[in-house]
Amino acid sequence: MNYAVIMAGGAGTRFWPKSRKSKPKQFLNLFGRQTMIQKTVNRLNGFIQNENVMVITNANYRHLVNEQLAGLRESFIIGEPVARNTAPCVALAAVILYDTDPDALMVVLPADSEIENTDEFITLLKTATNTASNEHSLVTIGIEPNRPETGYGYIRREENPSLKTNGRNVYKVRNFTEKPDLNKASQFLESGDYLWNSGIFIWKAETIISEFRTHLPEVYKQMEILMKTDKSIENINQFYENCPSISIDYGIMEKANHVHVVPGSFGWSDVGSWKAVHELSEKDAHDNSAGENKAVFLHSKSNLIHSEGNKLIALVGVENLALVETDDTILVLNMDNAQNVKEVVDLLDADGKLKDFL
Repeated sequence: MNYAVIMAGGAGTRFWPKSRKSKPKQFLNLFGRQTMIQKTVNRLNGFIQNENVMVITNANYRHLVNEQLAGLRESFIIGEPVARNTAPCVALAAVILYDTDPDALMVVLPADSEIENTDEFITLLKTATNTASNEHSLVTIGIEPNRPETGYGYIRREENPSLKTNGRNVYKVRNFTEKPDLNKASQFLESGDYLWNSGIFIWKAETIISEFRTHLPEVYKQMEILMKTDKSIENINQFYENCPSISIDYGIMEKANHVHVVPGSFGWSDVGSWKAVHELSEKDAHDNSAGENKAVFLHSKSNLIHSEGNKLIALVGVENLALVETDDTILVLNMDNAQNVKEVVDLLDADGKLKDFL
């Protein structure tokens, strides 16, 4: 049976001040009325039912998952006591799902991606799940790039497809590449062999457990201990405390031998910054976006306004700015520096007088 594992433990620091420690990005409604995690679960409807959805988040956010998502098993809402990156998260999910269903097939995905074409996304997931089941391999979804993006990791596929599943080409993966500089990203785009790494993974629980045994024995040791005990909060906490912090990409995907990628184009974005919000938002003729805010733009272009208040906001003679307002903070940034917002969070964290604004 198919299960979803939604990774929802991120702090969303690049979305300060809207994203705060008490409610990070995945629990916000940046687009429309649904929060990002609600959208992630709802777009799986018809393919994976809510009772087969597992959410792994920070222990402090379990109440937000309960508030925002209905129909999940209580035992499938798991709070991490400490941040250990994505490999321990996947390992824990694999152990629990294998214990629940030895034939479990896992669709692992982040809680905070934006996807425009849900039908195409589900079609690709069906191709990926069939491939993972039939080939006993690790499968990922690769996004066909349309620009030399430096903010994403890349997947290099083989030149020719290794098989066709559900009428879609499936390729073997040659290697993974971290976020490149602009020159290298341009080369990747021109070659046609590279895809953006979506961070969406599909495999059988049994298969990924075997890969942990081979490539991450220090994590597998903790998995073995958990396999022999009940999955209580205390034992899960102990599992995390004893695991190293390592990503599933670096720990498993870059080392495994049987990795396939299904290429796709379905309006995907990892919504990694306020600049990405601007790109995905509805805009006027001058590329300005104000959402539902009352705003006036004069001799201004390519700006974003995202305010929680009822003030009228007027921008005059500016471009490429984001203005983000909450009840206690205002952020103004040049969107070319959108990735640097997390540095503001670091400054606040280092200043004891300003930690209340985190």
